[in-house]
Amino acid sequence: MQNLSNVTVELAAEHGLTGGEFARAVEILGRTPNFTELGIFSVMWSEHCSYKSSKKWLRTLPTEAPWVICGPGENAGVIDIGDGLAAIFKMESHNHPSYIEPYQGAATGVGGILRDVFTMGARPIANLNALRFGSPDHAKTRHLVSGVVAGIGGYGNCIGVPTVGGECTFHTSYDGNILVNAMTVGIAPKDNIFYAAAAGIGNPVIYVGSKTGRDGIHGATMASAEFDDQSDEKRPTVQVGDPFTEKLLLEACLELMATDAIVAIQDMGAAGLTSSSFEMASRGGMGIDLDLDQVPMRETGMTAYELMLSESQERMLIVLRAGREDDARAIFEKWELDFAVIGRLTDSGRMVLKMAGDIVADLPVAPLAESAPEYDRPHRASPKLDAIRGADVILRKSTRDALLALMGSPDLCSKRWIWEQYDHMVMADTVVRPGADAAVVRIHGSNRALAMTTDCTPRYVFADPVEGGKQAVAECWRNLSATGAKPLAITDCLNFGSPEREEVMGQFVGAIAGIGEASRALDFPIVSGNVSFYNETNGVAIQPTPSIGGVGLIARVDRIARVGINAEGLAIILLGQTVGELGASLYLREINHSEAGAPPPVDLAQERQIGEFVRSRIESGDVRVCHDVSDGGLGVAVAEMVLAGGVGVTMSVPNGVDHGWWFGEDQARYILAVDQKSAAQIISDSEKVGIKATRIGTSGGSTLDLGADGAITLSDLRAVAEGWLPGYMNA
Repeated sequence: MQNLSNVTVELAAEHGLTGGEFARAVEILGRTPNFTELGIFSVMWSEHCSYKSSKKWLRTLPTEAPWVICGPGENAGVIDIGDGLAAIFKMESHNHPSYIEPYQGAATGVGGILRDVFTMGARPIANLNALRFGSPDHAKTRHLVSGVVAGIGGYGNCIGVPTVGGECTFHTSYDGNILVNAMTVGIAPKDNIFYAAAAGIGNPVIYVGSKTGRDGIHGATMASAEFDDQSDEKRPTVQVGDPFTEKLLLEACLELMATDAIVAIQDMGAAGLTSSSFEMASRGGMGIDLDLDQVPMRETGMTAYELMLSESQERMLIVLRAGREDDARAIFEKWELDFAVIGRLTDSGRMVLKMAGDIVADLPVAPLAESAPEYDRPHRASPKLDAIRGADVILRKSTRDALLALMGSPDLCSKRWIWEQYDHMVMADTVVRPGADAAVVRIHGSNRALAMTTDCTPRYVFADPVEGGKQAVAECWRNLSATGAKPLAITDCLNFGSPEREEVMGQFVGAIAGIGEASRALDFPIVSGNVSFYNETNGVAIQPTPSIGGVGLIARVDRIARVGINAEGLAIILLGQTVGELGASLYLREINHSEAGAPPPVDLAQERQIGEFVRSRIESGDVRVCHDVSDGGLGVAVAEMVLAGGVGVTMSVPNGVDHGWWFGEDQARYILAVDQKSAAQIISDSEKVGIKATRIGTSGGSTLDLGADGAITLSDLRAVAEGWLPGYMNA
């Protein structure tokens, strides 16, 4: 065997392997790995690819339901949505690359998640994203926002998949490590789903798509380490995307999938040819012989190490039925894509790589793919904090001024500047556009639709990881329910600091416990996901951010509820209990400059009961306007409703209320706007089943009338809400 370098413990450490991990690699091989083999071990056993610090806890999550076709472990999750169709979806992170090179980092994040979905046979119908940036005052924030948004729009718009929803917030904990979480939803015939388990001794292994270059080498390893002051020097580890090639690859793959030629298919994502080949072989219990001289290359003199670790984009690895090579080649050449037979399946259980007539690597498949190190890292629970309510807070602004300040704050202001850069109407099936509780996309050619959203409140997770984890799932459930959708399943993207620090690992363990508890209580299983650790710079971690992406089914697209109040004389009804919880709230942060206190507790039984009640009323046609109450509390929710619909509201304010009533972020609450005839019945029916229902206003006019606290014209409210982000970006 060709020995390309003298591999040492020190060299292994440079590749991110601990001394113990290197010793384990030597034990598995019965010898010291060569340089190519070391590179393969390093990426396969990286945190990004092996989940070595999180597997123990991920196994505790609920992943099954009668409608789940495929849970975690494949490229994406698959659920049955009826009429012979399946929804396929997943969310993943591209955090480190997007900080280093925001345009390409974000663009290739979109490209990668699209491939995860269409590699399973689905045509993508929607993209979403969850973005977290540092303080607006930080020197790099404006540059990062501009580059990330342009990258997402540039890739998604060019490939022709609408970007329909997401969220964008700012906090100083992300100053040195932004988060870019990308989600894609697709639809496929449920009897024609494609998986990644290789099978059939002698079947050909096919490389398709773009040529391989030197971009992205060590991308997975880089994503498994924290940043320092030299982070910008890691720019060569960021991949470069080409959405036009991805569009060709999408169409070629779907055309081939209409035949019976494919045995298995896998996207070349993180760790490129290494992860795709090892995962396919491992899932099928097979070996593979690869001839690296056959890999299409766009650069000269590439080594086996570079070919195996490159993360060049727009590439797939396919196992075909023997004898179908010419049929498949004709399809990919028609779409002007590279097609190469680079190997064969064997019964050896080994990955044997040849180049220039030499064996350059010979590795057992199973130990690398399935027996990566698994750690039960020490963890410490976050200390419990005291609740904070309105009466506990020093009043620094009037209700009117506080509401205006919140509506013009970075987290709550309109994100129109962002989503207007995305084509959210391409394919002509988008029913509810960005800016609502959840996006709604019609299932093409039908009267049914999918609702989808991404949610997380990182400040809650930081204050109390268990309650914050529960709340992320519950808010996702609420946002789907508020449109009239039945929530079906979750994908998650779990963004945390270094798992080697006990307090960070404690945040992760707590959040997983909360997510699992809420998923069980709401019958809302987790079918796919991603863990992103080491989101920190110089030992300073981000706020823990377990992003939750949810998908729900709408039986009749003509019976959805929207956020905007667009008619006069409607009764405004609040469902749910208001206590006035201000701990960890945006009111406390933006008005009193404090991040103290416990987050609002989540009553999961109440979440389910009220959510199902709301959904039943939307499905019956009684409710056409609905909005959940979340960041900024009741005052912000009503303000968002009047701006969305263009009709004002006169509030009916109870005596003696404080800012906890206006801005508290108590959970399990919805605001409905219904005609007068329906209002009494809804209140009566709510109270019969133990749901608190309160009439809090009447629609009409062109102001948001706060009672004794004054009024705000809709034009002034809109100027504040719409003005901050364009003003910031144009400064």
